[in-house]
Amino acid sequence: MAVVGQALRSEWTKIRSVRSTVWTLGTAVVVTVALGVLICTLARKDFEGMPDRQRLAFDPTNISFAGMGLGQLAMIVFGVLVVSNEYSTGMIRTSLAAVPQRGVFLFCKLLVAAALVFVVGLVTSFTTFFAGQAALGEHRAYLGDPGVLRAVLGGALYMTMIALFSMAVATMLRSPMLSLGILMPFFFLISSILGNVSATRKIGRYLPDQAGSKIMQVVAPVNDETPYGPWGGFAIMVVWTMAALLAGYLLLNRRDA
Repeated sequence: MAVVGQALRSEWTKIRSVRSTVWTLGTAVVVTVALGVLICTLARKDFEGMPDRQRLAFDPTNISFAGMGLGQLAMIVFGVLVVSNEYSTGMIRTSLAAVPQRGVFLFCKLLVAAALVFVVGLVTSFTTFFAGQAALGEHRAYLGDPGVLRAVLGGALYMTMIALFSMAVATMLRSPMLSLGILMPFFFLISSILGNVSATRKIGRYLPDQAGSKIMQVVAPVNDETPYGPWGGFAIMVVWTMAALLAGYLLLNRRDA
């Protein structure tokens, strides 16, 4: 237990002492909130012109999270930097010499980073929800409405899973450029294409970001044929993340630093 405590303190020191990781978290908050407020403002102005069908499917809670797509970009960068910074600077050798049990080393790194992201995610989710609902005016939702609190908490859980998935990929690849070169197209190109093309939509809905984002929905979209609910989608995202983390651990345990 003493080793775990020391490793946790060490990982916390690493994260807060690297300016780039701190800035990425701050960027995630600002971008998510600012874009969410902007989209909510535009939605309020367009509401009266919407067809009745779209009004029935109007989800004020989910609209306030419209900035989450760009916010997750910062979380991806954060997750990659937390792991790959040590490889790019050569500090990984010192870290593994101090904590030779690689499972303990990886667990402590993941725990500290995930806890920090979850706290930042909570602040971001609640801030963007209240700010977005204020911008929506009379079309707003309230925290006590059915499903709203789950969706707001789900925003924090979603950001945490994105960061953990990114950390897992960085653990496997070790290179920050290679990790970002795979994660960026995966989330912002491949996932988008598969999810919006009718021929591949059934595949795209099982990708981690598309499945996980379901937890932030309160009202189902028009013609939604998704075979799972909010928690089912989040469970799919957790399975993806756990599989990536297992692969990262196995490779970390087998390779030299």
